Amino acid sequence: MKLRIFDSEQQAAVTCAAHIAAAVRAKPSLVLGLPTGRTPLNVYRELVALSARGELDVSRGCTFNLDEFYGLPPEDAGSFRSYMERHFFQRVNLPRERIHFLDGSAPDAEAECARYDAELAAAGGLDLVLLGIGGNGHVAFNEPGDSLLAPCHRVKLGRETRLANAGLFGDDASRVPMEALTLGMGAILQARQVVLLAFGASKAEAVAAMVNGPVTPRCPASFLQLHRDVEVWVDREAGRLVST
Repeated sequence: MKLRIFDSEQQAAVTCAAHIAAAVRAKPSLVLGLPTGRTPLNVYRELVALSARGELDVSRGCTFNLDEFYGLPPEDAGSFRSYMERHFFQRVNLPRERIHFLDGSAPDAEAECARYDAELAAAGGLDLVLLGIGGNGHVAFNEPGDSLLAPCHRVKLGRETRLANAGLFGDDASRVPMEALTLGMGAILQARQVVLLAFGASKAEAVAAMVNGPVTPRCPASFLQLHRDVEVWVDREAGRLVST
């Protein structure tokens, strides 16, 4: 892992957006894996600003989002699809047919997960995946447990994860769906490059476990130690427990 500690979250976001824009210029057909939540918001703002200035053209690329709440239709205001429409998709020149997303309202979760894995395989896998990390060490919605699943799958969300997503539901954690659909660790570890962002003191212990701890399904992000090209970009608070 290549760890970089920034003075501020905004500095990291500007650097990350510039990194993504450079990757798109180098490969206009870039297959990009995208997260949701609070962590990437400033990155999306910076990417939108680059697009408005004509410095980002994603018209030939495609995106695969990492996860979606199960039981929510795409148009639900709390869905990750709605989040991405508000903050990114509607504000850049990404063709609709190049947006790939899990359907949280699919009647058959297993079939939906198989469809998504097949679409990603047909696209050639992820060139670059942007990740956050949960306070419990999860990446995408791969939650801590006795083992991890490689393929896309249905998952029961832990209490900490539901609390972290309460902001999408009027700060009411009881309204956060109990389950989600998520890319598995296989697709993430097979991505050609990983950039993981973490900000704030609440992420410090998870970042330390990811970078310096053992590789264990109790901290899913620790499996990124096995990847050949991982950038970990954090602010000073999130990186305060990491030994370098």
